[in-house]
Amino acid sequence: MIEMPPLQFAEFNGIRMGYYEAGPTTDAPPMVLCHGWPELAFSWRHQIKALSEAGIRVIAPDQRGYGATSRPEPVEAYDIEHLTGDLVALLDHLQIDKAIFVGHDWGGFVVWQMPLRHPSRVAGVVGINTPHTARAPADPIDLFRKRFGETMYIVQFNASQEPDRIFDSRVEQTFDAFMKKPLPRQPEADAAATTTAGLGATPSTNMAFPQMVAAYDASRDARAPILTPDEKQVFVDAFTRTGFTGGINWYRNMSRNWRRAAELDHTVRVPSLMIMAENDAVLPPSAADGMEKLVPDLEKVLIRDSGHWTQQEQPEEVSARLIEWRRRRFG
Repeated sequence: MIEMPPLQFAEFNGIRMGYYEAGPTTDAPPMVLCHGWPELAFSWRHQIKALSEAGIRVIAPDQRGYGATSRPEPVEAYDIEHLTGDLVALLDHLQIDKAIFVGHDWGGFVVWQMPLRHPSRVAGVVGINTPHTARAPADPIDLFRKRFGETMYIVQFNASQEPDRIFDSRVEQTFDAFMKKPLPRQPEADAAATTTAGLGATPSTNMAFPQMVAAYDASRDARAPILTPDEKQVFVDAFTRTGFTGGINWYRNMSRNWRRAAELDHTVRVPSLMIMAENDAVLPPSAADGMEKLVPDLEKVLIRDSGHWTQQEQPEEVSARLIEWRRRRFG
């Protein structure tokens, strides 16, 4: 039995956003849980239950382009100004002054931007796997291309619609390939090899996720799934209906976001927590090294034995860390 609160809707910024809410409305500041790619508010099902039962008000939206929320056509409709603006509008709709923003994967990038762009609405920030970094010294797509080559998935996302077509035509295969626990690490294993281990790929693929999904053979994958069949079906049904383009359009704004952030002060001036996953090969714990320079009030926590899908792989520990930090820092 999968437990989720009732789906609710709010209209603002030219979209209709679907979101879930649980816990006492008197609790403040609430925690807003922001998912990554390719995910949904459903990715936070374990935390919604645990936090609300601990007396914490929780809000988890399907963000722009995903699930029950609108998918505007223009690529520019998915830039960081729109994504952070939607979270502010959701607070306005719920008549909430300030919130703690919790983000995983792409959601992490969005929540670290919230105190930079909307400081009066942010009580605190929690990044899960995704660190806060200074503005890149050059266009990030150019940097990815130089470091990883043309086949790296983010470079591919910015080059054509072919990745969208690959994922859209293989929805269940996409989640079978992605939503798995990593294999036990070999001490000298290359990070890219770890990322691609269960997908029949080699480090030379440089995170060529569309091609890896296209070639995926479940019978050759030794990794354990992190989703039950019923849980996987929720993702498959949602992405079969929506396709993947809305979420991929977030990546297609990375250069635009970089250009438009030139004058932004990147210092985060609210209490912050960085939750790192021991075995995330794409966003390893080392990616958070030096964050303290940009986030003066920062605590760090390492979740052992977890790959990239941390809040779904180690839900009890993630929930416990969120509850402990929230109570200690905000009462």
